[in-house]
Amino acid sequence: MTPRKILSRGASGSVRRTNSSRARLRILLALPAAAAAATALVACSSAGASPTPSSSPSSSASGSSSPAAAAANTVKTATIAGVTVLTNSKGLTLYSFAPDSSTTSKCNGSCAVSWPPVQGPATAAGVTGTFSTITRSDGSTQATFDGHPLYTFVGDTAPGQAKGNNLNAFGGLWHEITTSGTAAPAGGASSGSGGVGY
Repeated sequence: MTPRKILSRGASGSVRRTNSSRARLRILLALPAAAAAATALVACSSAGASPTPSSSPSSSASGSSSPAAAAANTVKTATIAGVTVLTNSKGLTLYSFAPDSSTTSKCNGSCAVSWPPVQGPATAAGVTGTFSTITRSDGSTQATFDGHPLYTFVGDTAPGQAKGNNLNAFGGLWHEITTSGTAAPAGGASSGSGGVGY
């Protein structure tokens, strides 16, 4: 009788262990499946969400086609000494350099430090004329108006100034750009002194 009791205890004990082992095995097998299902659910729910501004680099890398880039290079007009001229978005007078062509800037190096090129493209509301761009020798893009590459002048420190008009510097004459796309008439706007040695 004693052996029977030990066997029955052992048998019942092994049955309990077997059931317990099977339950643990089911849980262990179910955990990876549950984790995979949760991951799939998160992935599906985030796929329909709208992207945050930081997750869409294409909108910030579009450069000239973005509204911010166009606003940064908006050209305006101002009347200086009775002549309507083009200005940058800060109101500083824009200039052309006589040696330039419609496709090439001749103002590089130290010239471009004194006469910073206007980065392109540029736009202007209500101005009749053609805005375009050229590629400078350093690979940057410069705005043009009616075939004239555009520049500002470091000597103009506030809106309404045209200290660079009619200056002879860096091998040629500088003229403020009028809304007609031509040089201002001599003496029409505030003229600089000729023969400046840069």
